[in-house]
Amino acid sequence: MLKWTRFNIVSITLGFAFLYLPIVLLVIFSFNESKLVTVWGGFSTRWYASLLQNQALLDAAWVTIRVGLLSATAATILGTMAALTLVRYSRFRGRMLFSGMVYAPLVMPDVITGLSLLLLFVAIGLDRGFWTITLAHTTLTMCFVAVVVQSRLLSFDRSIEEAAQDLGSPPVRTFFEITLPIIAPAVFSGWILAFTLSLDDLVIASFTSGPGATTLPMKIYSQVRLGVTPEINAVCTILIGIVTVGVICASTITKRRELQRERDERAAANAA
Repeated sequence: MLKWTRFNIVSITLGFAFLYLPIVLLVIFSFNESKLVTVWGGFSTRWYASLLQNQALLDAAWVTIRVGLLSATAATILGTMAALTLVRYSRFRGRMLFSGMVYAPLVMPDVITGLSLLLLFVAIGLDRGFWTITLAHTTLTMCFVAVVVQSRLLSFDRSIEEAAQDLGSPPVRTFFEITLPIIAPAVFSGWILAFTLSLDDLVIASFTSGPGATTLPMKIYSQVRLGVTPEINAVCTILIGIVTVGVICASTITKRRELQRERDERAAANAA
């Protein structure tokens, strides 16, 4: 049993303060009346209202959302397929190479990944813009989805699939009606993770972006270099809120599905 000592309490408090105190200060100063971000001038929501008139930030936010939705969806499909291949087909020629290629972006520095993709797009003559950023983010986030889904497939009871196939269900139908609903929490968690990573990315988007395709992190970074404004605090607060809500929703859905699965297993065991 963990014994709470004064040293443990102080260490945990300092750790959480180091991680979250800057975020709390950013959120607080996003409601600052003053134009000076370090001087409190009273509570106000004027900077959130002024965002609606900042067309450059709105355009960058719209590009970021579209890139995040498309890349997260594509990464979820490809990552789920990769996880199924690695778990269900453990022996095939080139498995080691395939596994290394899937997990390489996990350990590869973003600068190397971004530069490699830039050289690829230049070599094939693909104009940089919205679609190159989407492809780059799909490449980056697919491996994270594969890891999340693979961890769920490793604990999957394949006897359920075998029972469905013994009753005449084809493999494709078995996957969509049996396997996919069971691993859906992991797939959804992978999608949320991919979407969050796409919203957060700056380095790879900087290498693969082009005219007319500026993401919100790129826009924020370019403005911060000239000085932090209260509008930047407001934008960052909105992003923090979106990510927080997404994580809470994903955790809640996953927990409910796991509880439902446990109830179903207990009911099946009692019926047997």
